[in-house]
Parts: sequence; C-alpha cells; structure tokens
Amino acid sequence: MAKCDEGYLCEVCNQEVERLTQSALYLQYVIGWIDPETLHTRRECHLRCQPTLAQFVDDQRFDPPVVIEGDFDRRRLDTRFADERADLVTRGYQRLWELQTRRRGLTVVDYPLPEAQQRWR
Repeated sequence: MAKCDEGYLCEVCNQEVERLTQSALYLQYVIGWIDPETLHTRRECHLRCQPTLAQFVDDQRFDPPVVIEGDFDRRRLDTRFADERADLVTRGYQRLWELQTRRRGLTVVDYPLPEAQQRWR
C-alpha cells in the first residue's frame, strides 16, 4: 500500500489515528503548542498514547478518562497549574469535536482556539 493510503499512523503504537478527536498532534495544534508552520513536519500520535497530556481532558466523551501514576500525575501537580492545564486541554479537545462535525469551509489555520490564533497573527 502506498504511504499516502495508510492514513496517519501513531508514532507510539503504529496504528492509524482515524479521527481528529483521537489526535494528540491536532489537540496540541488547536491549543497553540504547535506552530502552524511546523504542523506538517510533526508525527501523529493517539491522544491516549500520550497519557501525560490525555490526563487533562475533562470531557464525558473521553471515556474512560486517563489517570497516570508517578511524578507527572496531575493530582500531584500544583493545583492551579493542573486546573489551568485541564481547562486549556479540555477546550482544545472540545474544539476537535466541533471541527470533526463541522469543518467545511475552514482551513487548517482556522482550527486553533481564538487565543492561539491571535498568537500566530
């Protein structure tokens, strides 16, 4: 099969990332952690394959939620930092759901959250 026919494979588990809402790459992009100019150079990854990021998604559609143990467990982090991170990552995740259902007429530069879009302009 041609590489372009394989879809986008997760760099961790090597399985296809089938939906926008499964993508750690696009989540990081919509929250402003990945510059639009470098998006095409990054490798894809399932959100669940990045548990240190996935643990901050607080949305009932992300079920079961991810819980990790150890130093990077959000329950062990500074409460304010963890709350701010959960707010940002959850809003990004919700944006992915919005894009998955109605992205007609949008270009990839329209995907990020408003505050991320402002930073890139």
